Amino acid sequence: MTTLPITTASSEAARVVGQGIVKHTPVTESAALSDLCGGKIVLKAENLQRTGSFKIRGALNKMASLGDAAKNGVTAGSAGNHAQALAFAARHHGVPCEIFVPTGASLAKIDACRGYGATIIESGDTLDIAVAQAQHRAQETGMVFCHPYDDASVVAGQGTLGLELIEDIANLSCVLIPLGGGGLTGGVAVVLKEYNPKIRIIGVQVAVCAPYAGLQVSDGPIATLADGIAVKKPGEITRPLIERYVDDIVIVQEDDIADAMLILLERAKLYVEGGGAVGVAALLSGVVKPSDLGTTCAVLSGGNVDLGVVPALIRRHETDAGRRLILFVRIPDRPGGLARLLTLFAQAGANLIEVEHVRDGVDLHVRETGVQVVLEIRGPEQESKIITAAQDAGYTVQKISGR
Repeated sequence: MTTLPITTASSEAARVVGQGIVKHTPVTESAALSDLCGGKIVLKAENLQRTGSFKIRGALNKMASLGDAAKNGVTAGSAGNHAQALAFAARHHGVPCEIFVPTGASLAKIDACRGYGATIIESGDTLDIAVAQAQHRAQETGMVFCHPYDDASVVAGQGTLGLELIEDIANLSCVLIPLGGGGLTGGVAVVLKEYNPKIRIIGVQVAVCAPYAGLQVSDGPIATLADGIAVKKPGEITRPLIERYVDDIVIVQEDDIADAMLILLERAKLYVEGGGAVGVAALLSGVVKPSDLGTTCAVLSGGNVDLGVVPALIRRHETDAGRRLILFVRIPDRPGGLARLLTLFAQAGANLIEVEHVRDGVDLHVRETGVQVVLEIRGPEQESKIITAAQDAGYTVQKISGR
């Protein structure tokens, strides 16, 4: 077998480098997930890590490995977690840091990088262009280009998470790890398999970008909740690690990720980004069954959620749970028509969230108008009561999907 550049010893050395900076993040048992999926399920809350993800582990180890080579600074192309981790690590070592980001990158993540002292340069429409610009900048200036995952020092740093799993979880049987470029999965898999080859390692990818699962990845930007693991090409260092140490690779769908994010928020009180929630998505969707013997751990790799997606996730979840009802109702276009309808809803126990007149694009009588109402309700039984009451009062009612 080919000798690989990562060992448990290299991760143990990386742990010393990060001591006092990298958090030993908690492992928490999830009774809700255990009940829903069966087996004993625990969560590795790396979303509570400094800079909001596991990436600080590898970034700090990479910076320490550079020594004087980093005197001119470091640079990278990134739109998210790697950028924040590298900016933090560069500040800690007192060297300049330049991050190239795609046009339209998250303002919250850009602000976080600037808060750590990095210079941000918007460059091109895609991450690939940003990476190419960062590499060119390194060649021009003598700065060091720092790859987000395809680097032995980075992978060894990510492997420190595996050391914590060994210490914190008794009878560890199966670990689900978000799989993007492979730095985290590869590093953790090496440590766990060298400790106990019987521990099952499962990499989880998102369906729209799953090169390790053998799926063709389209050109151009990728729209997914799991943008943190939407990596199109396996690394030259990470691919052999995945091939040797990972037992299975599974894929999850966007709806499964959305469900996982909301379950974690509502039941586990954990704020987890889409890429970090894919392991839980695999369990909830049944793609992966928890271990019958021993403990199954889902690694929550990050918590840098784009706040703009949260309202849509909540609306979707409330609709699916039967706590949100959207109706289109035809009413007489004369004074008091809307007030009578809303009074009827109130009497049925519904809480009005939103109401909108709809006159264009709908086949209405000349003396008729349409309204779309969003109601907060208590469940399917109340939904049926509200619709029946409106119909009995002479209204034409149409339920609208909240998806």
